[in-house]
Amino acid sequence: MDSTAYLSAFTAVFLGIDWNFWKFVGWIGNAIFFSRFLVQWWATERKRQVVIPNAFWYLSLAGSLILLAYSLHKRDSVFIFAYLFTWIPYIRNLMISHRMKMSQLSCTHCQTPSPKSAKFCQECGVAMGTVAVPD
Repeated sequence: MDSTAYLSAFTAVFLGIDWNFWKFVGWIGNAIFFSRFLVQWWATERKRQVVIPNAFWYLSLAGSLILLAYSLHKRDSVFIFAYLFTWIPYIRNLMISHRMKMSQLSCTHCQTPSPKSAKFCQECGVAMGTVAVPD
């Protein structure tokens, strides 16, 4: 069975939508891209301050690349251009985040990141580099 026969075998109508392999890929890309909003919202609510976790950037990257593949398949120039370069800031933000993480210490008591020059944890006050006994 060649690839076109396989792809044409993977078609169905559900909710009035003609589903096929590429329609499924497009909707998966949309779902992944949308889920980054939920991740960022949850992280911000948890910390009670605006936070953009690395999961946001990974979901942005995955969703935009999947949507780029979908738009290339559809040959829609507007859609292609919308996702053609979005991966650049996502990867750059992940690189910056990784570099920041490598330049920080984690408190052995509460796991809060602190600058390598810190003597004490800004969150719990434990001396950095010592193992604290939990209360």
